[in-house]
Amino acid sequence: MSFSTLMYHELRLSDEWKPEQPSPIDVRQSYEDALPLPLFASVERFKEQMAYLQDKEYHTLTLDELKRHYGEGEPLPERSVLLTFDDCFQSLKTYAYPILKEYRFHAVAFVVSGWLHNEPKPFNPLQSACLAVNELDDISDVFEFANHTHHFHQRTGPDSSSLTLKSDEEFRLDLIECNKLWQLNNRDVFAYPFGIYKSRNVEVLKQSGFKLAFTTEPGLNDSTTDPLQLKRNVVPYFMDLDAFARIL
Repeated sequence: MSFSTLMYHELRLSDEWKPEQPSPIDVRQSYEDALPLPLFASVERFKEQMAYLQDKEYHTLTLDELKRHYGEGEPLPERSVLLTFDDCFQSLKTYAYPILKEYRFHAVAFVVSGWLHNEPKPFNPLQSACLAVNELDDISDVFEFANHTHHFHQRTGPDSSSLTLKSDEEFRLDLIECNKLWQLNNRDVFAYPFGIYKSRNVEVLKQSGFKLAFTTEPGLNDSTTDPLQLKRNVVPYFMDLDAFARIL
């Protein structure tokens, strides 16, 4: 049986979002970049998508269910989907959390631990600011948290990132540093920053005891998919419901 993993980053209300204006990223570490258009999703359409999943009786997977599926061969429930959010931007708490809670859905947030602010910041829809560390506690009844590096979420070229340029030992130590965040309740689950990685990165994860890792390659997953190279389907801002249904 196959399942889809959906990937979100930022949510915005349609009347507060300006697609022609870059959204600067505001994180604790020194970082200069803006979030690109395909990584935004509409709050209104997100709610419509979640209503669709409920109407079609989809089961939102937990990471433990996936670990048992790939580790022990345990079958997944019919009509399963995994909801994932990268980077822990403020819209995770402001918009995604109450909608998911309303539908009693589970979701996964991949955390760049070095990006989390020490104190909460006011929400500004014109920038992409990360949550503060203690804000993760406020959404932990809906979200599971997993590793997205501590300090290696930096693009260095079209096909390279800090992760791919670092040594295996540096990567291993960064994994350990991110896993020190006590809210991480899945310290054996990883998402590759930007979906950029090399085979040696997969090997480091395997040697470090990681059970699951997620790419940004689109498509469905099944029992034959490498659990350290799981596919994810991005849900962009302008995706209508018919297109959404096709990636499930």
